[in-house]
Amino acid sequence: MIKPFWKPTDRNIEQSNIFKMMQKNGFQNYNDFWRWSVDNKEDFWTQTVENIGIPFQKDFNKIVDTSKGVENAEWLKGAKFNIVDACFNNEDNAVAVIFQEEGKQLQKITQKELQKLVNRIANSLVEIGLKTGDAIAIDMPMTLEAVAVYLAGIKAGMPIVTVADSFTPNEIEVRLNIAKPKVIFTQDFLHRGGKTIPLFEKVVEANAPKAIVIQTINKAVELRENDVFWNDFLSNNTFFSSVIQKPEDVITILFSSGTTGEPKAIPWTHITPIKSASDGYYHQNIQKNNVVCWPTNLGWMMGPWLVFASLINKAVIGLYYGIPTTESFGKFVQDAEVTMLGVIPSIVNYWKTSKCMEQFNWSTIKCFSSTGEVSNPTEMEYLMQLANNKPVIEYCGGTEIGGGYITSTVVQENMASTFSSQALGGEFVLLDEDSNENSKGEVFLIPPILGLSNKLINRDHFKVYYEGTPSYKGKLLRKHGDQMQQLENGFYKAQGRVDDAMNLGGIKVSSIQIEAVINKLDFVKESAAIAVSPKSGGPSELVVYFVEISSEKTSKEKYIEAKSSIKKQLNPLFKLIDLVGIDKLPRTASNKIMRRKLRSLYEGE
Repeated sequence: MIKPFWKPTDRNIEQSNIFKMMQKNGFQNYNDFWRWSVDNKEDFWTQTVENIGIPFQKDFNKIVDTSKGVENAEWLKGAKFNIVDACFNNEDNAVAVIFQEEGKQLQKITQKELQKLVNRIANSLVEIGLKTGDAIAIDMPMTLEAVAVYLAGIKAGMPIVTVADSFTPNEIEVRLNIAKPKVIFTQDFLHRGGKTIPLFEKVVEANAPKAIVIQTINKAVELRENDVFWNDFLSNNTFFSSVIQKPEDVITILFSSGTTGEPKAIPWTHITPIKSASDGYYHQNIQKNNVVCWPTNLGWMMGPWLVFASLINKAVIGLYYGIPTTESFGKFVQDAEVTMLGVIPSIVNYWKTSKCMEQFNWSTIKCFSSTGEVSNPTEMEYLMQLANNKPVIEYCGGTEIGGGYITSTVVQENMASTFSSQALGGEFVLLDEDSNENSKGEVFLIPPILGLSNKLINRDHFKVYYEGTPSYKGKLLRKHGDQMQQLENGFYKAQGRVDDAMNLGGIKVSSIQIEAVINKLDFVKESAAIAVSPKSGGPSELVVYFVEISSEKTSKEKYIEAKSSIKKQLNPLFKLIDLVGIDKLPRTASNKIMRRKLRSLYEGE
């Protein structure tokens, strides 16, 4: 039996949001409560919507309707509302965002001030001729302005297309071509770690539509004929009535790599943020006026998650504009009095190696949360001690879920790098390669679960998630692609991916996308990209096998060229650790590359 590293006190438990919900429904045991949340979805989600305070212009007549099949579940049927209204339920003078630019002072903006800025932007969108349903793109770092633009577009009934600021022009263009936004919000430069990196220039190279450009320095950038600077765009009108929509109307288009080259375009609706907010409410235990900080970007699901999980729960969004591996970030966490700090394991690895965060007082932190990659127990134990032994809520889900399917809680024992619970309101089963239930296997979700996508912009949704899945006790299962192991104490450990997708630097990417870049190199006939697990555990590492075309280049030259190509054409966060020559790639009878066999070969299994 694994011993607990953190054990909640009675006080921890009694002050939690989960405990309040358990008390209300007469539960003493958490596992019984989770089971009830799955077996009684109508009661659980009706109460949850009330707990987090979703305001409706027209109330729903049914919490969930599965008459068209569980794969097409309709949540909050009959309701009319705009989810942005749920983000402004706190007092006018309550702090909504606390933020800091590199080298500058901490700043705060109240709910009323944020609402006025959101309304000014929404009015500006209408004034430049955009209409309900027109898409808007954001390619910016996670700043106050980015959050305000995100909320303003949704408030105006205009879906937001989110693009990560780390993407290359090619990757930006791919996403814009899929979603076809009418305008894009960006800024002139990124400022990180003392470096000034062009951003507007990348957007122009990506053939983006009309750009609204925020100037961060006085250095002039040359706009295209139709582009406009932020200050010239912004209306002075601070009143705007939310566009009231149906629950299934699209509010955001996010992108997630699957096992094909083109990223999946996943729409979030007015329902999805309820999943984000409810997970934050129950699992990260976000409470009124807490400060929630999670270094991320709107281009990844944790960006929108942070906005909704914070504001809907009347908490404060904490934004540091610089790099989270610097001492300045640690000081921000201290000075902003962050109560819930989110991480990806790669960041923690750097903190542990450099010891850069040990000088700060992080005593206000009540819990951490980790997602995006498989974590390492040693590093997570180190993280716990940075805040004087606070729990780490391991959290795993997906863009197409709007939150997590497996997580931890503050009412259970907390063990480094393990999940203590399936997420409240949802259920999954682990199946082995023979489709039998097993303690170690592939994760299959059991719908309906609030937050699950039911359509894709550029793909057949049923084919991607449901076609060919085994049945379980007569229930339709939904593919997810993660592999988990349930331990003897009932907790779970992540085992990486079972498909050809991988998580690198907290970002999901398909093997095919990486291989497409490698295959363009003049010394490569064909290649196979795999994610390997370090022997000590922790985030996956990228290795590429390749079949060589005769070349006079040295192994080192080939590696440098491959590494540089991935960085320039895909993402600098995708770090190649090894390039391995092989005579022939292993293939199945149907000619598919056996990446699993290559993983076993590399890991010496």
